[in-house]
Amino acid sequence: MKVLLLKDPKDKDSGPDPYIKELGSYSLEATLIPVLSFEFTSLDSLFDKLSHPECYGGLVFTSPRALEAIKICLKEKSKKEAWSKSLKQMWNIKPTYVVGKATASLVEEIGLIPQGEKAGNAEKLAEYICSREKPNSSALLFPCGALKREVLPTVLREKGIALESLTVYQTTQHPDLQESLSSYFSQQGIPASVAFFSPSGVKFCLQHIQELSGDLINQVKLAAIGPSTAEALRAAG
Repeated sequence: MKVLLLKDPKDKDSGPDPYIKELGSYSLEATLIPVLSFEFTSLDSLFDKLSHPECYGGLVFTSPRALEAIKICLKEKSKKEAWSKSLKQMWNIKPTYVVGKATASLVEEIGLIPQGEKAGNAEKLAEYICSREKPNSSALLFPCGALKREVLPTVLREKGIALESLTVYQTTQHPDLQESLSSYFSQQGIPASVAFFSPSGVKFCLQHIQELSGDLINQVKLAAIGPSTAEALRAAG
């Protein structure tokens, strides 16, 4: 039975993709197709803010891409040294709030200690932050994508908890997406199930998958990772 996963493969250095491995253990033949392409922005501004931990109450990360932006900054020798010598320790005095295990593991890779990773979405993370932060204290720094949802900023604002957002990446459609989907359907046929990993994945893929599946689309099970992705699928009918 074939399963199509609309996501990037996991970094090759960290072994086989866990979805491929897990589905394979159930005799399911899974294929990954990258859906999104990312362009990193405002990296100088990001590191400038990271260089002044005294101005902030902590950090918030809801996406692995925000951590990738920091890792790009730290490739520069002088910035890496500044981070290792003092900045990392100064940030570790403050909380680093995250959504999800993937984001938490990247936080650990840069030497910080994640909190709230079990809060599976932005709404629950916002509740977790509100239970630990006092109103009118120093702002939390929130490196994020241009397509961030407003749930977390709105909840924190209503509770009087300051959040300073900085857009550090833009999300676009992967340049090979349509060709990859067409190639998959022509070679492998119609999958039993398709898993969507983001609202952007629904936006960029669903219509094309419906066209490629034709009248058999109703036989394909559509799965969503996370409530915002599920909401996007429902909104698309």
